Amino acid sequence: MSLKDRFTPDEWFQVMTAPGRVGAAVVAASPSGVTGLVAEAQAIGAAIRESLSAADRTPLLEAMAADLLGTPPSPQEVSPQDRPRTPEEVRARSLEEVRRAAWLVGAKAGPGDLAAFRRLLLNVAERAAAAAKEGGFLGFGGEQVNERERQVLAELRTILGEEGAPAPPHETPPGGNPDGSGNSN
Repeated sequence: MSLKDRFTPDEWFQVMTAPGRVGAAVVAASPSGVTGLVAEAQAIGAAIRESLSAADRTPLLEAMAADLLGTPPSPQEVSPQDRPRTPEEVRARSLEEVRRAAWLVGAKAGPGDLAAFRRLLLNVAERAAAAAKEGGFLGFGGEQVNERERQVLAELRTILGEEGAPAPPHETPPGGNPDGSGNSN
């Protein structure tokens, strides 16, 4: 049984999309212009590729890398009414989904996988935040990581815990059952 087999398809989808959701939370915290959005998207992609192709990756990151090279998980149908409409809704929903994904990894994978998953997500968030200056004019002024981005990074550190912290409790997933099926196995 592979590590991926411990997750339902919906749970694996949550794990696989967590890096992108982390990036979305940072981008939504302080939306940039087109150039900034491109730089942030490139930073998110580069951080994910680097983490998943590292020589010391764990079984979880191996499984994620294999899926990225193969057929990606099929997205769940989200009705237009359920899609976030504002950057604040994107940020809040993304953080909640990241919380669930971290809980799933803590519940179904080993502590080494959870630590690697936390590092992956924090690396993606930090790289996205630092990818483009915010608040300047024509490239002058502004700051590399602004206050709203720092707040999201702090929220993510709280959600994910610090390196070496124990795994999230296994009894109850945040926000209810992650896949809505009534079980989390």
